[in-house]
Amino acid sequence: MKEKNISIAVIRRLPKYHRYLKEMLDNDIKRISSKELSKTIGFTASQIRQDLNNFGGFGQQGYGYNVEDLYNEIGKILGLTRTYNVVIVGAGNLGQALANYTSFGRLGFKLQAMFDVNPKLIGLKINNVDVLDMDKFESYVEENNIEIVYICTSRDGAQDVADKVQKTKIKAIWNFAPIDLKIKSDIVVENIHLIDNLLTVSYFLKEGKKIEE
Repeated sequence: MKEKNISIAVIRRLPKYHRYLKEMLDNDIKRISSKELSKTIGFTASQIRQDLNNFGGFGQQGYGYNVEDLYNEIGKILGLTRTYNVVIVGAGNLGQALANYTSFGRLGFKLQAMFDVNPKLIGLKINNVDVLDMDKFESYVEENNIEIVYICTSRDGAQDVADKVQKTKIKAIWNFAPIDLKIKSDIVVENIHLIDNLLTVSYFLKEGKKIEE
């Protein structure tokens, strides 16, 4: 891989490449040109070549890309050559939906436990995963080498969870609470604001335009 600063826009396009290449593999497609990939994925052929050249290229002139090789290389770039131990904080509807989404596990994100403060939820099993009392969060994280937490709490509770996370060795937060968390450490944070996304859809619907990647 080339040593260079890569824009976040390029990084955010990589999962889409990875997803479409998996579909091609499932359909027994062995190789593809940037032009053909452009028609499938929606980016220009030039954009695809520029994106991939950030990491060394991978294509051959006159041949295109080996689909399996490119899929595997992008997987390596995205860190999918290992597994990650995950917990969910917030065992309500959203937390349960994430716990039941099996594709995360297939990609290597292994859900180990869920946590909540609601006595009615503590002790349940969601997709064979235990819902534990939030009081056990810090000790469980330390004892089980947890690296990622999905925060699925209310807005009011999310920052308290983030503060607890910062006392542990957790390396990343995937935040679904409608608040931008205040993090003082070097923990990776990805905020997923569902309302923001829906309002973006509303804008483009009003304007009669297509949302561009």
